[in-house]
This record gives sequence, C-alpha cells and structure tokens, in this order.
Amino acid sequence: MTSSNLVYIFLGVAAIPFIYYFLALYSSWQFFRNAQKSGAPSDFTPPVSNLKPIRGLDAEAYENFASYCHQDYPDYELLFGIGDGDEAVLEVIEKLKRDFPQRRIRVVHVSGHTAPNDKVVKLARLVSEAQNEVLVINDSDVRVRPDYLRSVVAPLRDPKIGAVTCLYVSTQEHTFLQRLQSIGMICDFYPGILVARQLDGVKFAFGQTIVTTRKHLAGFGGYAAIENRPADDLLVGRLVAEQGFEVELLPYAVETVADFRSLREFFFKRLRWMTVMRHMRPWGHIGLIFTQGLAWSVAAVAVHPTARVALLYLGGYLCVRMAMTWLIGVWGMKQKGIWRKMALVPVWDAWALLIWLLSFGRRSIRWRDIDYRIRQGMLVPVAPPAPQK
Repeated sequence: MTSSNLVYIFLGVAAIPFIYYFLALYSSWQFFRNAQKSGAPSDFTPPVSNLKPIRGLDAEAYENFASYCHQDYPDYELLFGIGDGDEAVLEVIEKLKRDFPQRRIRVVHVSGHTAPNDKVVKLARLVSEAQNEVLVINDSDVRVRPDYLRSVVAPLRDPKIGAVTCLYVSTQEHTFLQRLQSIGMICDFYPGILVARQLDGVKFAFGQTIVTTRKHLAGFGGYAAIENRPADDLLVGRLVAEQGFEVELLPYAVETVADFRSLREFFFKRLRWMTVMRHMRPWGHIGLIFTQGLAWSVAAVAVHPTARVALLYLGGYLCVRMAMTWLIGVWGMKQKGIWRKMALVPVWDAWALLIWLLSFGRRSIRWRDIDYRIRQGMLVPVAPPAPQK
C-alpha cells in the first residue's frame, strides 16, 4: 500500500466526526420540531411532593428556593433534606416559610449514615416522608419559572411515561468560564444527548429535574438501592426505563446557578464527570474519539496540507458546529446572545478533548471533599468515611 493510499484512508477516518455532526443536526431538528408541534396539557395536576436534598449553602439559595413557592399549581409541598452543619441553609428555609406562609414547606433532618452518596441517602428519606405519589426531584442550585410544575408533571398523564426530565441553562454568565460552560452545554452536551435519544431512546435523567412516582422508584428498590453508586440521576432514568416505562425528555429548560468559582473547580468538576462516564459507559466513552471533529480536522490538514483539505475539513467543521449551536441554542431553546459566544465553540472542543484524554488516566474522583475509587459501578472511599452525626 502506497503512502498516498494511507493518506486517503486517514482522510476518510478523519471525516467520521462529520457523520456524527449531521446525525446530531437531524436529531436536534427532530426533537425541537416535534416539541413545537405539541403543547403540554395544563389540566393534569395531581398532588406533588417536591424533594430537594441540600448540602451546604449554594450561591443565591434563597432566590432558587423561592422560585418553587411561586408555582401556578394547585396542590404541592416542598421538602428539604438537610444534614448536620447546614444551619446556614436552615436559616434560609425559615425565611422562606415566613415569606410564603401559604406554602407547605417541611425540613427533614438526615444523619447517622456512612454511605458515600449523601445526596441519595437524603432522597431515600425524603421519599419516605413525602405525602404524595408524584415526586419532583431537583438539585438545590436550580431555579424555575411559575409554569414549571404544570409543564414537567403533565407527561405523567400517559401511563407509559415512567419519568420526566428536562434541559437546563445557566442563570447568569458574568465570567469567561460561565460563558464557556454555557456554550459547551449547547454545542456539545445536548447534541450528544439528542443523538442518544434518537438512536436508543431516553434512558437517563438529569438531577436538575426528575419527575416520577413512588411506585416507579420502588420498582428498582428505591434510592436506598443506589446509595453507593455515582451519577444517581442518570441511574434513576435508566432503572425506570428498564422496568418497561418511557422516560420523557422535555425541551423545557430550568436555570442553574454556577457551582464553580475558579478554573480549578471547573476543571475538576468536568474531569470527575467524564471519569464517572468512563466507568459507567466504557465503550461509549471510547467512542467519543469519533465526535472530536476539531482534532480530526487539524490532523487531516497536517497529514495533507492543501487548501482544498483545509477548506473541506476545517471550514466544514466550523460551518457544521456553528449550525448545530444555532439550531439548538437559538431555534430550539430560544437562548439570547448565542452569536456572541460562537467563537468559544472551538475553545470548548479543545477543552473537551483535553478532559476526555485525561479521564483515561484517572483512578479516583474527588467528590464532596472525599476521594473515591469506582469499582464495579460502586463508590469506594479511598479512606473510610466518618459517620454522619
């Protein structure tokens, strides 16, 4: 085989990411087109228990919590699960009770456990304390609009739907890192999610919104069955789907407050997530090599440095990535200011490639200030944890 043949073979392999990009464009177009055709019914309003596991005081915690008190929904309760050392959060919740006396707000104290996943332990207790069958579960850094509960609960009217989850965006973008994360969600994370939905259905959920029932949770043993597992939100969607129910992904977007304050925190947050995904979906994680269009395009030009190759690969990469970002961010999610962040797409792709490569060398993750190894899908502390008092 001649060297020229090897070059053309390499150029063919380097074009594989474009297949993924066009599939992502089609999947995204299908998702948002169908969403725009259908309107969620607003008259299906069963009583709801809104569960919020809390650890520490998040930025803008009061504003986040208060958004759940403004819901246009007839019957719901708010349950906060807190542990020892969360006095500052308790003060915020007490203020919430004073400001919204018409809302049913309860605090559940959870302590005395050694399970690695403190959030899941709190959720197991919250589920047992909830008064209603329908459960809406959120991370503590989420902020919602008044139509939130009506929108996310509505799909449960269909008995085939076992769980509901939805998209999310940032509340604010004051720093370069916040803008970078926002564009990364739109140009990278959501395209991958929508391709997965198109090819294999929705078998996951996001911690920003999980809507399900006590019955469906009990179907896989409840949160107690996954208290030693990472990525509990993803697992809930998967385990509900394994019972034969559909998981509905809504185009509705909630807001989240950034939970990182420095490049270091941002870096390790992303690296932790990619390391967990490497353990949970090893072959899928390896397959991400064929979604790295920027790296393959640069390599193609390096192997065959001609104007035609540069135009086809680098020019094609930029055009397709811009189109994907516009389709999801502007047309689909109606986000403003996307055009001003388009130049960050290649920056994100280079950043994502670095994190992906580094994830293969990680033997542990750091979460909640504790180091863990992941063995057979379980979180194993590097050092035995002290029991929660």
